[in-house]
Amino acid sequence: MKFVTVTLSSMVVLVVIEMHFGVAFGGCQKTPVIFNFGDSNSDTGGLTSGLGYQINPPNGRSFFGRPAGRLSDGRLIIDFLCQSLNTKFLSPYLESLGSNFENGANFAIVGSTTLPEYKPFALNVQVMQFHHFRSRSLELAATGAKGFFDEQQFRNALYMIDIGQNDLADSFSKNHSYAQVVKIIPLVIGEIKKAVKTLYDQGGRKFWIHNTGPLGCLPQKLSLVQHKEGDVDTAGCISSYNSAAQLFNAALLHSCQEMKSELADATIVHVDIYSIKYDIISHGVKHGFSSPLMACCGSGGPPYNYNIHMTCGNYGSQPCNNGSQSVSWDGIHYTEAANAIVAKRILSMDYSTPKMPFDFFC
Repeated sequence: MKFVTVTLSSMVVLVVIEMHFGVAFGGCQKTPVIFNFGDSNSDTGGLTSGLGYQINPPNGRSFFGRPAGRLSDGRLIIDFLCQSLNTKFLSPYLESLGSNFENGANFAIVGSTTLPEYKPFALNVQVMQFHHFRSRSLELAATGAKGFFDEQQFRNALYMIDIGQNDLADSFSKNHSYAQVVKIIPLVIGEIKKAVKTLYDQGGRKFWIHNTGPLGCLPQKLSLVQHKEGDVDTAGCISSYNSAAQLFNAALLHSCQEMKSELADATIVHVDIYSIKYDIISHGVKHGFSSPLMACCGSGGPPYNYNIHMTCGNYGSQPCNNGSQSVSWDGIHYTEAANAIVAKRILSMDYSTPKMPFDFFC
């Protein structure tokens, strides 16, 4: 297992992040270990390494200077959270070259859902991949090989889950009624609960679970969905889509509270991502965002700059000059500037139930 070498340049980057965004760094005494499960909101390269899918410029331009496996102009929320612990970005589990799993692994893949099961890369498939990772690590550690996690390290690790948005979005995209979409919510929550219990049975004790964001505020949805005037809220978002997201989030919070009593010695933190993102969008000007409902990278111009036939990185699309003034990067995913604000709010503990610092596990 390689140790992180902190260069002067990386220290400068961390200082700039702390000064500009107010990110408080954690006090881990040893290398933190994180295992992440989810979709494009936290995929740091799983789509490219797992399916060979090419992510084109200008993705990655703001921080990496090149596409870096992320659907954003720069860092994702999970990247900022890792930096808050002064640890490196998580390597995708499926990346065969250049991976370093000393601080955990990222199983998240763009487009992932909870249902149907056993379809790459559904949540239960990601958990199955973790099981293989864990089994091999324990086998190799038992032989005396260096650089592999033992039982105690798996027990002390943080298990992050951020999934469910695509389940709701896919159901709406099939022209299901609001009632039909809402009907799948208990099934999706059941899959997340099943994943937590499976990870618990394999030794996991510390969980960090994000709820889903305001689906009805995504420029993609606003552009594609024929919505009635009465189905638009004061922020310009689709009310029915956001209502479904809020019902999902209420059910997820209830499930997290249930699991606290069912799983002895487990710590389960629920984070209200919806409230953070909706505030950023509905009060965009206050946060420095001029057009919070318009994609930075896309085609078509105002009001949403989204064209399903000319999406970001593909022929016909163009990026805006300054992504730091946009909430949405490509109509679905957030800019680095927006992600940084979300991460800062997460680290404040104001949106966590219970209120736990992100570094509680280390």
